[in-house]
Amino acid sequence: MKKKAMEHTRLLALSLLGGEDMYGYQMIIELARRSNHVFDMKEGTLYPVLHGLEQEGFVEAYRKEAPTGRERKYYHLTRKGREALREEERSWKRYAGAVDAVLRGGAGVEPV
Repeated sequence: MKKKAMEHTRLLALSLLGGEDMYGYQMIIELARRSNHVFDMKEGTLYPVLHGLEQEGFVEAYRKEAPTGRERKYYHLTRKGREALREEERSWKRYAGAVDAVLRGGAGVEPV
């Protein structure tokens, strides 16, 4: 499952940020929770993806003080990032549909 997780890390990160701003560790915990621990992402995987998304203008980072008094770096999905998320979702659905069609014996792929 690791290879699949690596290939779709961008989509997973964009999707998490599509709901709310999050800090990195929060994203890791939420991804594990939502996937029933199928995706147990490490910081060394997530942060390079976030930095790449930031360089592309898909996310913006800002610092905010947590209730504990500690400062955290939060990530926010930009308008360009929302467009990228929609495109990544369409691409994933097309890919998953094609895999499903093969598994069902070639019943056809629905256009997305």
